[in-house]
Amino acid sequence: MHYVSVEKLTKSFGITPLFKNITFHISQGDKIALIARNGTGKSTLLKILSGKETADEGKLWINKEVSVALFEQDPDLEEDKSIIDNIFHAKHPAVDAIKKYELAIEENNSAAIQDGIVLMEELQAWDFEAKVKQILGKLNIHHLQQQVSTLSGGQRKRVALARTLVDIGFEENHTLLIMDEPTNHLDVEMIEWLENYLLAENVTLLMVTHDRYFLDAVCDEIWELDREDLFVYKGNYENYLNKKAARIENEQANINKAKSEFRKELEWMRKQPKARTTKSKSRQDNFYDIQEKASQKIEDAHLQLQIKMSRIGGKVIELKKVNKSYGEKEILKGFDYTFNKGERLGIIGKNGVGKSTFLNIIQELEQPDSGKVNIGDTIVFGNFSQQGLVFKDNIRVIEYVKNVAENFPLAKGGSISASQFLELFLFTPEKQYTYVQSLSGGEKKRLQLLTILFKNPNFLILDEPTNDLDLPTLAVLENFLQDFPGCVVIVSHDRYFMDKLVDHLLIFEGNAVVKDYPGNYSQYRIWLDEQEQNKKQPITLKEQVIVEQPKQKQKISFKDKHEFEQLEKEMPKLEREKKEIELKLADANLSFEEINQLSIRIGEITTLLEEKEMRWLELSEILA
Repeated sequence: MHYVSVEKLTKSFGITPLFKNITFHISQGDKIALIARNGTGKSTLLKILSGKETADEGKLWINKEVSVALFEQDPDLEEDKSIIDNIFHAKHPAVDAIKKYELAIEENNSAAIQDGIVLMEELQAWDFEAKVKQILGKLNIHHLQQQVSTLSGGQRKRVALARTLVDIGFEENHTLLIMDEPTNHLDVEMIEWLENYLLAENVTLLMVTHDRYFLDAVCDEIWELDREDLFVYKGNYENYLNKKAARIENEQANINKAKSEFRKELEWMRKQPKARTTKSKSRQDNFYDIQEKASQKIEDAHLQLQIKMSRIGGKVIELKKVNKSYGEKEILKGFDYTFNKGERLGIIGKNGVGKSTFLNIIQELEQPDSGKVNIGDTIVFGNFSQQGLVFKDNIRVIEYVKNVAENFPLAKGGSISASQFLELFLFTPEKQYTYVQSLSGGEKKRLQLLTILFKNPNFLILDEPTNDLDLPTLAVLENFLQDFPGCVVIVSHDRYFMDKLVDHLLIFEGNAVVKDYPGNYSQYRIWLDEQEQNKKQPITLKEQVIVEQPKQKQKISFKDKHEFEQLEKEMPKLEREKKEIELKLADANLSFEEINQLSIRIGEITTLLEEKEMRWLELSEILA
């Protein structure tokens, strides 16, 4: 069934076109991810399709049997009403019945519960009530009579998401579900549940998301808004990257060909007499077409991150017997941890278990109830917090950065001005003089990151850094963090981002239970699944005998394959470090203290290399 048709749609803000003459179709069952840089019109296009904005030109046709449900980044909720009134706002007998029944249960009103059961039976609403229960439970929505105006940003987002999912469940017609960054402010378990829910519901979906695992799990088609045009790619995110690279390479080849042809035609134009024959007039017209093609530029601008990190000493951060509670709620109990140079730590856990408190304690923004937090003298924190930018009204972007510093030292020596640094972060000279409050959510995040790096930190703390950042900027941020020589601590629901950057996890389970897992998030989930399977399937006597038999050829697991790849990266680094230390030890001017430190380190490296080489050999046999 045909849902939506769009022909030659155009939208501009002022003189700047967002997209021009784009054409596309959406059919029943399509699951499409829309991606683009911040400020290129993603959210605007979604609003046009949902009727909240209008295009400047073009045609939009939506099947009369199709209803459009829009989930926005900044949800529009009724502030003076309760959570339950906002979620069950649709006028439908079954909606009213479920709303009354849920309120009766929350109030523990037995008479109202009995009346609700009778009404639910009459309307045959039990199946959907079970679905509503699941939605509310998985999104951690409780206290249904609480007023919306008292909720945090994350709570508001989850209420808006619940309302959208409940709405599409009640729709009798076909529904096109449009979602703008649905995973923001959801923890990992909620995101995984939402993946499965959208797949099970078999909805028709158009979605903007920066979560690449979520994108691959839910969508099978990617649309990209780029240079005012729309490009369509079938398949997953990796396929999109490959196809886009091939497209840009092909476009650049065509431009180069046009430039070569343009030079020849330009010479002909200069030599021609003023009087034109019909034949030469045709060639003249063709000249202007070639000129237009030759003057095209593929602006694939990339955010550049080059910083001169502050020197980091031998001591980083030590936490000893740290305790922290809020009333009866324990966050940390006798917690010990020592950060090392180059630490790449991921922190995961449900909302409210103490992740942000932990980050505040290691920065001394909050004090523990007891215990010690020792921070090295050379540590310079860069805190990318969820709070975002804090700025005065009517302050321009360039003024905001100059309040931090006028100049910025570069990694390769020298320095650049605040304005030049802003250009590295894709803020054009014109954009630098706009007001901060007028920036998009993604642009504000980019400015926040810029001002943090402007201080040359050597210990980066990133609390949900991926929210509102576009995918191209995220890819550059990931590459930068992979090469960052300092310490990095990341709290994120973005599994792809975590897998790429962290090598071990602190898992906050609640009630002051914190576990250290040596691996990334995907490896941790595999391990959890294995633990669950082991609980469900106790080993019988027969299975024990089988286990004791000679081992057959093992099948390589995802975890083993990842470990093998990591070893191949780590071993050459350790070899290089060992050689560097050996060269330093040959220096006759070294002090006793320096010789002692280098000797200890070379001993550690030798032991590490032996362990890693043995493990590499084991994994090589499995792979072979």
